[in-house]
Amino acid sequence: MSIPNEALQKLVHEIESQALVAQQQIGLTKSQVASKQREQRLIKLTLGEVSSLPEDAVVYEGVGKMFASLPVDSLRQKLDVQGKDIEGEVEKLNKRLLYLETTQKNSREHIEQMLRGR
Repeated sequence: MSIPNEALQKLVHEIESQALVAQQQIGLTKSQVASKQREQRLIKLTLGEVSSLPEDAVVYEGVGKMFASLPVDSLRQKLDVQGKDIEGEVEKLNKRLLYLETTQKNSREHIEQMLRGR
C-alpha cells in the first residue's frame, strides 16, 4: 500500500510536531523533578536538625510575614507529611517522564520508518 506523497509529508510533519512537543515536555518535567528533589533534600536536612533538638525546644514556622511558635513534634509530623507528598509527586513526574520519552522515541521511529519505506 502506497501513501500519496502529500499525505506522507503531512503525516511526517504531524509526527515531528508531536516529537517536538514531547521533547519540550521532557525538559520541563526534568526540571520539575530536580526541583522536587531539592525540596526533598531540604526537608531531610531540616528533619535531621530538628531531630537533634530536645522536645521542649522552641521552634518557629514562617506564616506570611511573621513567625508562629509550634511544638517540635508538630514540626516533625508536618515535615514528614511534606516529605511523603513530595515523594509521591516525584514518582508521578518520573512516570510522566518515562511516558514522554517513550512517546518521543516512538515518534522518531515512525518518521524513520516512513522515510525508509518511500
